[in-house]
Amino acid sequence: MTATASGAGGSGGAAGRAPAADQVRNVVLVGHSGSGKSSLVEALLVATGTIQRPGSIEEGTTVSDFDEVEVRQQRSVNLTLAPVVHNGIKVNLLDTPGYADFTGDLRAGLRAADSALFAVSATDGIDGVTRMLWDECAAVGMPRAVVITKIDHQRAEFDATLNACREAFGDAVAPLYLPVGNPASGLIGLLSEKQFNYADGERTEGAPSPQDAERMAELRGELIEGIITESEDESLMDRYLSGEDIDPKVLIEDLEKAVARGSFYPVLVTSAPQRIGMLELLEVMTQAFPSPAEHPMPEVTTPGGKPVTAMTSDPKGPLLAEVIKTTSDPYVGRISLVRVFSGTLRPDASVHVSGHGRAAHGHQDHDNDERMGALTSPLGKQQRGITQCGAGDICAVAKLGTAETGDTLSDKDHPLLMEPWSMPEPLLPVAIVAKSKADEDKLSQALSRLVAEDPTLRLENNAETRQLVLWCMGEAHADVLLDRLTHRHGVAVETTDLRVPLRETIAGKAQGLGRNVKQTGGHGEFGICHIEVEPLTDSGGFEFVDKIVGGVVPRQFIPSVEKGVRWQMEQGVTAGYPMTGVRVTLYDGKAHSVDSSDMAFQKAGRAALRDAVDKAQPMLLEPVDEVTVLIPDDYVGAVMSDLSGRRGRVLGTEPVGIGRTLVKAEIPELEITRYAIDLRSVSHGTGSFTRRYLRHEALPSHLAAKVAADSRPE
Repeated sequence: MTATASGAGGSGGAAGRAPAADQVRNVVLVGHSGSGKSSLVEALLVATGTIQRPGSIEEGTTVSDFDEVEVRQQRSVNLTLAPVVHNGIKVNLLDTPGYADFTGDLRAGLRAADSALFAVSATDGIDGVTRMLWDECAAVGMPRAVVITKIDHQRAEFDATLNACREAFGDAVAPLYLPVGNPASGLIGLLSEKQFNYADGERTEGAPSPQDAERMAELRGELIEGIITESEDESLMDRYLSGEDIDPKVLIEDLEKAVARGSFYPVLVTSAPQRIGMLELLEVMTQAFPSPAEHPMPEVTTPGGKPVTAMTSDPKGPLLAEVIKTTSDPYVGRISLVRVFSGTLRPDASVHVSGHGRAAHGHQDHDNDERMGALTSPLGKQQRGITQCGAGDICAVAKLGTAETGDTLSDKDHPLLMEPWSMPEPLLPVAIVAKSKADEDKLSQALSRLVAEDPTLRLENNAETRQLVLWCMGEAHADVLLDRLTHRHGVAVETTDLRVPLRETIAGKAQGLGRNVKQTGGHGEFGICHIEVEPLTDSGGFEFVDKIVGGVVPRQFIPSVEKGVRWQMEQGVTAGYPMTGVRVTLYDGKAHSVDSSDMAFQKAGRAALRDAVDKAQPMLLEPVDEVTVLIPDDYVGAVMSDLSGRRGRVLGTEPVGIGRTLVKAEIPELEITRYAIDLRSVSHGTGSFTRRYLRHEALPSHLAAKVAADSRPE
């Protein structure tokens, strides 16, 4: 970084030789939806000559938002890669979606990057989710910078936005530039003390006005003090306090070191339409952000779990790469976005693919060898062929048949395994059914592809409710998955009401008669049985008791009665849900020497159970979950009130860190099927929760009557 920004150098192409690790910067763009990340990427691509003019998401011409579902829904839903080159440094811009539903792609971008650029709109400020992401980056020591976007907007408020950044991110946040005018038409460099004016994308230099110079001097002093404090150079602080004018080159060197080690966070100012601040931003990314060679390696082991140390970002070292994202192309097939941490990837080379397996999300453990397909450097939907991808860089690989998002690629002879990044649990269930038999035949393969691409999707075939359930991150995530099933995979599905796995039981004792007597002229059906039902004291399971005496029901047909009773219990009696917690005693019956059969007594057993249950105070049991909600302190009251309104029992609260509280409660599953959406509303997107099944307990009678009326089996 220099006191004044220099022009963009090189081109956006990446099809030449692989850059060295110290000539690469992997930067993830983070910010809420509408903060201007995608527009910023377009402007940076134009500023570096990678593209000639910015695209439009409405027309589907932007580099970042090229997916058909993004064009249809007019929002970013995917992690995309946009490489640019500035002054010989390749910057891999990883544009992430701003919706909380697509946290999986955001986490993938954080894993692939070595530094983060937080986009904050000068018109909208900072939301709670952005604060949480800042804390997440801080926990792993990721270097960060802040870019205030939309500074040319009529409603832009630079001072208010800067103060919000300091309040949210801490005192180590300081501006490097100030906007000129309202709306802004230029910048003032606090270190260079020069004014940069922008017109038609061109930049000219000048001197600040006296009014701006006074404001510049105040903030310049704060910036210099912040840089010197973070430089840990006591002699430099003494020189500054004694009134010495510190050389800007010294300040810039200390600034770059502080940013690279993640202790100082510069604030830049941009306008994508006016191209204000693009060169200044490129300089910070190329000179202050660390290269892959300077960033710590993720935890690496052998497939057997033995730690592997001393791994470095060396193109000649052992191969270590990770699948960051998986997509499908109707013409090319599966495409894997891969970050290379060590070694060099080459087309047609054989690699070892290993994965931890994420059974909870429908993923399986695997450990196998594959041949690499063609390597490309993606620029949005363009795939530009390359001959190799070295350590520190990111590329796309075609036709890795079994590799899924989060899998490790390594040498066949020296297999390695990277600890996967943490993924949020999908907690919004959506039940789907195929519209036709033809769709049903294609649905399984389409869902398996979606699961391989998206680690935040969990697929469940619920045996109790006999429903196919997609567990999603939220409504927007569900909309995207359904859109992809329809348009990408050609499978028509529709959503249906989710059935919570209730169970049936009885509260009292009763007797029942099962009579199955049919005479047809030839062999008929004859089976009569008398049973008694009563609740089991442990309120679970099933017990069958044989008290037949005198052979009134022949021995060979007693198991038939039990089989019929068990079948009816699985189907349910009052509302179509499985029955549990019942003891059934067979104590009498009648048989016919010719017409009695196994099936005749099975049917009699079913009828006897239905008759007895109707008299034995039938009741429904609902599943109850233990729910833990993590929220900022400001929303504790609202969340606890909401939980109580869901028939929840709040068990207690406990502080977690600074300013956050964990609320524990027991809540019926019927009340939390859409809690992933409702909590986001109550907590303004800042809350998260987990759930764990505890037990089944009695459903209130008024709700049980409604469920029985709505769900009575045909």
